Amino acid sequence: MQAVTLGPAGTYSHRAARAVADDVAFRESVTSIVDAVADGSFERGVVPIENSIEGSVSESLDAVANSDVSVVQEIVTPIRHALLAQGEEFDVVASHSQALAQCRSYLDENYPDVALEAVASTARGVERARADPSVAGIGHPDNQGDDLQIIAEDIQDRSSNATRFLVVAPESARSDAGGKTSIVVYPNANYPGLLLELLEAFAERDVNLSRIESRPSGNRLGDYLFHIDADAGLYEERMQQALADVEEIAQNGWVRVLGSYDTRHVLY
Repeated sequence: MQAVTLGPAGTYSHRAARAVADDVAFRESVTSIVDAVADGSFERGVVPIENSIEGSVSESLDAVANSDVSVVQEIVTPIRHALLAQGEEFDVVASHSQALAQCRSYLDENYPDVALEAVASTARGVERARADPSVAGIGHPDNQGDDLQIIAEDIQDRSSNATRFLVVAPESARSDAGGKTSIVVYPNANYPGLLLELLEAFAERDVNLSRIESRPSGNRLGDYLFHIDADAGLYEERMQQALADVEEIAQNGWVRVLGSYDTRHVLY
């Protein structure tokens, strides 16, 4: 099996993808990863969906909502950030925007005058540091190699920093088995009590929601769809009944069932 994820080699996404497949290819954006799975170019894709410090990854939410894919597993891994550079003097810190945000307090305290540069991935930032002595990167300490120094380790703002990745697959691979289910709901409606109705469909059946998040539909200002993660599998009658209610509430819009899956914890 071949998986595709954010590149180049050495990203946190790459580390998560190695738990899925030995053969890993790379793309420069989450959208291109999901598209490559949807069109059959790859059997699996691994995308970051949520970080414990910075919250959800909007591009990932939008990509899975807009593509014909399923979710077959989630991978949770701790994130360890190190500051990597050729020397202790540099003018720029380059990394993924999420990594820069996750290390905001450390950077503000120790490098208040250094410019921050958002790049496509943590590995791209480390590549910039390798090529330019005036640039430092933020990435996993294992990315040091022979030509960079570890200026500081564990610079993330919270030691509990962890990221949740989704393993996406073709729609045909969707499963009803697993302890967690993800759906996307577009009600195409707006009236008092709409969100309450959606929540009650699960609460009345004792189904816990571990996450619910709204995203703009893109159709018009103030129009939203909802990403919902439920702690129940599609094989369960209570989940089937809740989903039936949700589909009735969203009869003027649509419901995308991404599938049921289990969680895998990967330590690095």
